[in-house]
Amino acid sequence: MTNVNPVTFTIVVVLFLVVTFVGFAAARWRRAENMLHLNEWGLGGRGFGTFIGWFLLGGDLYTAYTFIAVPALVFASGSIGFFAVSYTILVFPIAFIFLPRLWSVSRVHNYVTPADFIRGRYGSRGLSLAAAFTGILALMPYIALQLVGIQAVLTVMGVAAGASNPYVQDIPLFVAFIVLAVFTYVSGLRAPAAISFIKDTLIYVFVLVAIFYIPSRLGGWEHIFGLVKTHMASTNPKTGKPFGTFIPTSKSTGSTQFDFVTLSIGSAMALFLYPHTITGALSTRRRDVIKRNMALLPAYSVLLGCIALFGYMAIADKTTAGEVKKADNAQLAVPYLFQHMFPSWFTGIAFAGIIIGALVPAAIMAIAAANLFTRNIFKDFFKPDASARLETRVSQWASLVVKFGALAFAIWLPHTFSINLQLLGGVWILQLFVMLVGGLFTRWFHRWALLIAWAAGMVFGTVAAYKVSSPTESHWANSSDIVFGHSVYIGFTALVINVVLSVVLTLVFKAVRAPEGADETLPHQYRADPSDTPAPVPAGAASD
Repeated sequence: MTNVNPVTFTIVVVLFLVVTFVGFAAARWRRAENMLHLNEWGLGGRGFGTFIGWFLLGGDLYTAYTFIAVPALVFASGSIGFFAVSYTILVFPIAFIFLPRLWSVSRVHNYVTPADFIRGRYGSRGLSLAAAFTGILALMPYIALQLVGIQAVLTVMGVAAGASNPYVQDIPLFVAFIVLAVFTYVSGLRAPAAISFIKDTLIYVFVLVAIFYIPSRLGGWEHIFGLVKTHMASTNPKTGKPFGTFIPTSKSTGSTQFDFVTLSIGSAMALFLYPHTITGALSTRRRDVIKRNMALLPAYSVLLGCIALFGYMAIADKTTAGEVKKADNAQLAVPYLFQHMFPSWFTGIAFAGIIIGALVPAAIMAIAAANLFTRNIFKDFFKPDASARLETRVSQWASLVVKFGALAFAIWLPHTFSINLQLLGGVWILQLFVMLVGGLFTRWFHRWALLIAWAAGMVFGTVAAYKVSSPTESHWANSSDIVFGHSVYIGFTALVINVVLSVVLTLVFKAVRAPEGADETLPHQYRADPSDTPAPVPAGAASD
């Protein structure tokens, strides 16, 4: 370790140890008689109320992507980074429409994963396997983003900095992996649910302090915006083009406007398709808890808007901007900003909040991916008669394997702009929109059409994302590409292809009377609230 501030380091370590203790202790919180059941280990007993559900879903949705990647994009490219604020405004009305229906039918049939619903709705194990594969694949770069966020903080703190061996530099990722892996294995979903209280408290404290304190150190908002506007209009020597856009309103930035719109809409459609957000939703005890939380969660959008402004503050602070330029890594902008603006003790609180803010969603993501593997791959294709105990054991071990996959993404894929890790996952997860959200409202689509359309969207999206290059990266450099002269989010384009093929091929298969799978759901089950009757979980399930 080099140039480590002892006060900052001590506070981070103490808070990290507190969170680790809470993660292990959560196994005894609202303890069930039988923890070796997916409804208990993987869904927390399906008993979380509005208060816990709000913190859990907030901790689930607002991740290192929020604290590190969004301000990094704003720092590097300007206004395009605020698409994240737009999509979090759009996402909750969308989720309010379909998520209660998914909760209801899942409760009736004891579905643990979104792929469980897809199998039951279309009578197709192949379609369920595609959904499970997509969910696991999309979660790996998302978990990797959490680990990258932790690494950014530890790098600025001086931990493992200056090491000549690149594997030594990755030690922070392995440390985070080990802690995350162990307490997730032991406590399941109860661990991130308990830790989310600490995480959100720390985040609200340091964000609210920063949004008022830092501008006072930098000459006020008018001065900050003036410096940012000048900087964004100047020429980037690497590209020969302006660094970015302050307000994308002129004709010369029409391409940016289109990119902004498609990123916002595509990301909003994708967010609640992720298995970890559905896992958080299915852990709640009543249908109205979902509706209530969709009405309350936009409070986090205000917080996200404040966090995005950290990118502009980092530009206005010459010391921070110089450090980021020297490191050639925009994702270090927020950690450097805090280190320069705050006293050591408060910097420690902020850094601990970012690290914990990455651990909570990473734990939920690992659990969600493990449940997909167990229910929709292991049980469906290898052990149909698996007991509840065996299912849980397999999920526990699968959660460890998923984290190894995420480590591979974090170490080997370029993450100078770490937001691309999340956007890459969005390209893939959007391909489930028709079969999952469409299936909640209609049984019109044919299962074979959905499978072919899914494959086409996945192949197109992956190849297109791989081919995008930049002056510094030959592949995976961005998640947008040029379509008819406009920059468009690749996930949005792939989804359009998916939807068109789903409709056209469904008409073809219906015309030739291709066999359709059996639908095990009934219309009234999509509006049911069976929480007042005994839930399909073992004795001792938790409830508020």
